[in-house]
Amino acid sequence: MPEQTRIDSATPTEHPLGDLGRRLATRRAQSGLTRPETATRAGMAPSYLKYLEEHPGATPGRGTLLSLAAALETTVSELTGGTADLPPGLEQAAGSPEFTELSTDECRSLLGTHGVGRIAVSTDSGPLVVPVNYSVVDGAIVFRTASGTTPSLAAGQQVAFEVDRIDDAFSRGWSVLVRGRGRAVTDPDEARRLADGAHSGPWAGGERELWMRVDMQAVTGRRITV
Repeated sequence: MPEQTRIDSATPTEHPLGDLGRRLATRRAQSGLTRPETATRAGMAPSYLKYLEEHPGATPGRGTLLSLAAALETTVSELTGGTADLPPGLEQAAGSPEFTELSTDECRSLLGTHGVGRIAVSTDSGPLVVPVNYSVVDGAIVFRTASGTTPSLAAGQQVAFEVDRIDDAFSRGWSVLVRGRGRAVTDPDEARRLADGAHSGPWAGGERELWMRVDMQAVTGRRITV
């Protein structure tokens, strides 16, 4: 079943700082765990976990990092940013993996409301795949780009859009594939509605005022579990 993130996994009083702190807080949110729950799993005081998340200069020992990695079902390299510039999926395959197809409802749930996905478009030189910051608004994939960029070529095309999550620590993951027709949003009212409903701007920055949407004509997905 789709993974659910608990609303109380982070509170407004928590202010993760530094590379390790942000990675710890992000992984907790992905796992749906509060600080006390994570601390209990890792065998430490919640106040110490708070310190690790909120002090950029914190330098826990390897034993502490191993305990936190086990509690959060990840790796020490992932928590410390050692895999930031490496592609996911470097670990060995599990001994008895199970491959399953996801239902349409599961796929839509995993798409969530926003994140980073990859859009595949046709160009004069062949197909290209590029990442975009997307949101799900009115049941469609929407993202902001600039005229003339590769993502803008989705206008008037049948395109593919893919999101996934890979868990190297346990050799498992899922992927969702959306197929549909791309369209440039030219109506000002619709563009304002998308801007109001979107959760994140383009990480690449710059002037990216063209809204694109992909209406989901087909949604499929798959999951590998151990």
